[in-house]
Amino acid sequence: MRDTVRFRLNGMLHEVSNPDPTLTVLRWLRTQARQTGTKEGCAEGDCGACTVVLHDGEGYRALNACILFLPMIDGTSLFTVESLSPPDGPLHPVQQAMVDTNGSQCGFCTPGFVMSLYAHHLNEGAVDEQTIRDTLAGNLCRCTGYGPIIEAARRMKDVAPIEPEDRPLVPPESDLGFWRDGRVFFAPTTTRKLANLYEQYPDAMLIAGGTDAALRVTKRLEQPSKVISVASVAELKQIRDTGTTLEIGAGVTYSQAFDAIAKLHPDFGELLRRLGSVQVRNAGTIGGNIANGSPIGDSPPPLIALGAEIVLRKGDVRRRIALEDFYIAYGKQDRAPGEFVETIIAPKPAANTSFHAYKLSKRFDQDISAVCGAFHIVRNGGAVQSARIAYGGMAGTPKRARAAEAALAGKPWSETTVRAAMAALDADFIPLTDMRASADYRQRAAKNLLLRAFTEGAGGATRVLALEPVNG
Repeated sequence: MRDTVRFRLNGMLHEVSNPDPTLTVLRWLRTQARQTGTKEGCAEGDCGACTVVLHDGEGYRALNACILFLPMIDGTSLFTVESLSPPDGPLHPVQQAMVDTNGSQCGFCTPGFVMSLYAHHLNEGAVDEQTIRDTLAGNLCRCTGYGPIIEAARRMKDVAPIEPEDRPLVPPESDLGFWRDGRVFFAPTTTRKLANLYEQYPDAMLIAGGTDAALRVTKRLEQPSKVISVASVAELKQIRDTGTTLEIGAGVTYSQAFDAIAKLHPDFGELLRRLGSVQVRNAGTIGGNIANGSPIGDSPPPLIALGAEIVLRKGDVRRRIALEDFYIAYGKQDRAPGEFVETIIAPKPAANTSFHAYKLSKRFDQDISAVCGAFHIVRNGGAVQSARIAYGGMAGTPKRARAAEAALAGKPWSETTVRAAMAALDADFIPLTDMRASADYRQRAAKNLLLRAFTEGAGGATRVLALEPVNG
């Protein structure tokens, strides 16, 4: 193993020996590299003021530098706002568009907006209204207003992408592993090495994208003694279509999984589109979302409703279990010390099935679910052959609604049957009241989401965000 993190910053090779295992890219940029255009706002991946662009061989990714540990960018090329134009030279077209549309007032958030648009522009992203809004959803502006910034994004449609002049990667010579002040960081490159390391250090913090785990460092000020990054394990980043299932490696990010999932299950894709922001989806992984065991994680409910399974690995031993059985109680999963999630196996849709998934939150973009519901209905003629219904935010774990499922099974797929199943949800859940929603709201919302699934399946209009003209 080697103890030096090697990467390029704005085209220049950097080598950092034995860094603090949880030193963030943002902190390193501002205090050591003196690249202060990248700002610190929230330190939790919400405001986007710290947005940088990473090139790792799979395109350009906008990422939040505040929750990205420096060792995790080993072997990549990193770009900050300083790389876009020389101090006395012409502005990059993205910057010029922001100037021309008066897209900046105080300027604090501007570098983050510019870098989000820069990454989108480099990837030749679309500039339709929804795509622009999705691209900017991870950047917070407190004074300018989004209108001028959106207009700046529109102006990029006629500008050809200008790639950085120097963007070679720095191929890792060996696995990364180093000790500093009694703390250790490992970045294995194969699942076998990962399994061996995690079996040896079962109390280590496993980190994939850092969108959740890194907050323990930036917000709780923890200093984990052992960190194992799975970001360099290529085997965990594969998606395989077996014909009947979709096998998703635990290290696949939401962005990487989006096309494959949305093609099979459009509602699941729409839910992923609202998960976090572009920066979060470019880093966060489906496997991490599952392993964290949060009762309000967005991917477990639809996966449970689809009948997904996961493969757990410890050393050379693997076991395959239903995802719903992985969650035992709040904060407790069926995972032994040294065991990790390796693969998620999601069945592809069969004939005579319908699938719907919905997320309710206070904000449409980049917000945690108050209630997430997923509904997988198999019909035989006009009757319900079987139903799998799963909710997040309704219990201490993502959970199936078995009483509601039983109320549907064998019955006609009708509003009368659905309303009986809605009533049965009272036997399935006793939700809590917290800052996101009251217990009463959650219970009513869960019932209405089931009705929404039926209404949509019958061709009814249910999109409350659609603005319709008022006649008369």
